[in-house]
This record gives sequence, C-alpha cells and structure tokens, in this order.
Amino acid sequence: MITEGNIPVRLLIVELHIPSSQSLKAKRKVIRSLKDRLVNTFNVSVAEAGFLDKWQRSLLALAVTGKDGGHLEQQCQKMLGFIEREIIGEAQITGWEIEDR
Repeated sequence: MITEGNIPVRLLIVELHIPSSQSLKAKRKVIRSLKDRLVNTFNVSVAEAGFLDKWQRSLLALAVTGKDGGHLEQQCQKMLGFIEREIIGEAQITGWEIEDR
C-alpha cells in the first residue's frame, strides 16, 4: 500500500441540457465529442455519470489530481470555461460544482 500522504483530487461535476437532441444517439454524439476535447486539452478523466437514459440531459464528472490544491482549483475553473465555450449552440450548463476528494 502506498502511503505518501494526502493526494489532492478535485471533481468537477457539470450538468448539461442539450435541447436539440431527439435521441440518445444524438446526445452521445455531443457528449463523446466534448469528452474527447476535454481529454485532449486537459489530460483529465471524464465520465458521463448521470441522466444516462435521458435524451436532453447529461451529468459529466471530471477528475483531476496533482500535488497542489490551488492549481487543481484553477484547472477546474479552466475546464468549466472550456466547456462553456465548446458547447455554444449545442448545449447549456444548467449546474456545476467542484468537490474535494
């Protein structure tokens, strides 16, 4: 077991509304594209964590870790801004929160 002290982890949870989606397939296309762009830009873990059976709603969980909590907070804010810019015309953020883990 590795015990090097506490490793800070931040979890950014983002709820999205995708008004133009008329099927799960259409929703998944939007979500998959956004997830790929987030991973490529921020090297972050991203999972669709809620509303899996809803056509127009999604809950994304993004996990980031590192050695400095302040830096992780900044990363979460950058990722949130990135999501806001990337989903223009496709979706809207209806809620979000940042959790320490």
